[in-house]
Amino acid sequence: MNHPDPAVSYVASVVTLYLEMPDTPIRVSASDQWLARHFHQDGLPLETIETALLLGSLRRLIRPADAPRLTPIRSLAYFRPVIEELQDNPAPANYRDYLRLKLRQAIKAGPAGDQKTTFSGER
Repeated sequence: MNHPDPAVSYVASVVTLYLEMPDTPIRVSASDQWLARHFHQDGLPLETIETALLLGSLRRLIRPADAPRLTPIRSLAYFRPVIEELQDNPAPANYRDYLRLKLRQAIKAGPAGDQKTTFSGER
């Protein structure tokens, strides 16, 4: 029986997580796929990637109401500083669950607008 390539599975997981976040594109670019492969080569745990995506997205959504609207996220690279932050200061084990909850709440409370606000927090 053939087992899927772990790198392919990892990249697919990163891409899926990225595309589920609010304000991200509806399709992934070649550079996003390259970056996801790079994350795999660097041995970044998927948990760290997911935490960074959740945290970065939540930070965007909970800005003050009078702050200027941000442009949509165009690249997975947007989250690199948050990933680096979490590498330097790892989050507690249950922090992802907390972030998922807060992100769902922020999406419900936020303006509908024309932004992509789908988020599948049912993991």
